[in-house]
Amino acid sequence: MLISLLFRLCLAALFLARGVCAATEANPITAPASVEQWGLFEASLQGPTDGNPFLQVRFTAVFTNGARTVEVDGFHDGDGVYRVRFMPDTQGEWRFETRSNRWPLAGKRGSFVATAPSKGNHGPVGVRNTYHFGYADGTPFRQVGTTSYTWTHRPEEIQEQTLKTLAASPFNKLRMCVLPQAHGIELMPPKLWPFEGTPQQWDYTRFNPAFFQHLEKRVGQLRDLGIECDLILFHPYDNREDWGFETMDPETDDRYLRYVVARLAACRNIWWSMANEYDFLPTKTEADWDRFFQIVRQSDPYNHLRSIHNGDRLYNHNQPWVTHVSIQNGAALNDAGRAELYRDVYQKPIVYDEAKYEGDSLHRWGNLSAPEMVHRFWAGTVAGTYVGHSEFFGPPEGVVWLGQGGVLKGESPDRLGFLRRIMEEGPAAGIEPIDQWKDPYAWRSRPVGDGLAEPHIGGQAGEYYLVYFGRSAPKSWAIELYKSELSDGLRFQAEVIDTWAMTVTPVVGTFTLKRRDDHHFTDANGRAIALPGKPHVAIRLRRVP
Repeated sequence: MLISLLFRLCLAALFLARGVCAATEANPITAPASVEQWGLFEASLQGPTDGNPFLQVRFTAVFTNGARTVEVDGFHDGDGVYRVRFMPDTQGEWRFETRSNRWPLAGKRGSFVATAPSKGNHGPVGVRNTYHFGYADGTPFRQVGTTSYTWTHRPEEIQEQTLKTLAASPFNKLRMCVLPQAHGIELMPPKLWPFEGTPQQWDYTRFNPAFFQHLEKRVGQLRDLGIECDLILFHPYDNREDWGFETMDPETDDRYLRYVVARLAACRNIWWSMANEYDFLPTKTEADWDRFFQIVRQSDPYNHLRSIHNGDRLYNHNQPWVTHVSIQNGAALNDAGRAELYRDVYQKPIVYDEAKYEGDSLHRWGNLSAPEMVHRFWAGTVAGTYVGHSEFFGPPEGVVWLGQGGVLKGESPDRLGFLRRIMEEGPAAGIEPIDQWKDPYAWRSRPVGDGLAEPHIGGQAGEYYLVYFGRSAPKSWAIELYKSELSDGLRFQAEVIDTWAMTVTPVVGTFTLKRRDDHHFTDANGRAIALPGKPHVAIRLRRVP
């Protein structure tokens, strides 16, 4: 009798186990067999549709290559489809297993091979050499960025035109918003919204997967163009009480952040910006922004770059969760001496993402001339910092690059492409300010005139110098370099750079240095470099054997 009962129990357990297997086989996980290093691996499977999957289903996956284990959050992508994404940072075999509070999503196992990265795939960008950026494979990243806040919310033809414009532009980073903004909304209302429902009647507990599918499609297209996506997570530009994205409660804010990170963190070209002009959002406190940083940092297993952008008040960028400094400060770029000061305050890369914009706007933030825009980039560069571009041309209600994308109308982008080429030909370690904190126009009492102009200088001491004269227009320059890493007899070749005409003119011969005084070296033969007597000229000095 007991044996018979045990037999029946074992038989029932066998059938139950077979039933579980059948259910598992009936719900297979879909995933590729291989993906390139720093590529985007995605596994998907069917799961629960009852209740609210965004609230009630927990879904993650653990990835391991035998030496390291990483757990990443999955997400519900609508219609019972659940996805988990992973960016392998090393080549070879990776295995994974899913975890969930719902059995159809739990215990799914698989593996894939991470292959060699394809051409142009250098991995994600991180901080290098304290003040600079570099890709994961060691390639330097010289940031020449632009901003087009809500181009992904505009009509399809404008979005396609924006991509076409970017493909032909010099920009390798684009700042853009997740959420829509009100500028231009009357002529170009959004067709997709981040939550289910309608304005004034959002269901903040349910995301709209179509909205995020569209966003990640555009992020992927930027990646394919070699452009980093600096994604702005919050902003103060609703200007419409019925949208309500500025006034979401903390629980909604936090859930929104985790969902965005789960969907996009595996994209190698993502940077996280907590907000644009964060201090103009009266509904958020400093504690809120600190919490947002923590949520993003804890949810992102790849440690993508993280920043926050100011309006009138600077965030405390010394916080360890801030990887680099994103600043709005046009005045700091009037000359390199001011621009370099933030480096020493924060000991992090400095990006002047808003140096004011080229344009014809009545607003003071959008009416820089093209030469002034280019000047601010050069001043920032020789200061060892980075600068961002945008433009605002045309009637306020029209399509402008800053808000909607489309086409570029200004004269600065070509010149910024020229600067990017100069930067990429420069030292791999980046440009550092030479003899910092010393005002080049005041260290001794003499006027700025023929042969007497004192430029700002950046580079790598003893090897490479980028000498920028800014708005002054000298006709010659007697070599005068700070003593660091210099000695008598070192030789340099010189080139004159016209930053507006985009020309590089070699100077005949070489210059041999000798000590002039306690602080400076000059040319041993007393030679001066002839200059064209116009503003925005630079000299490049490179050491020769």
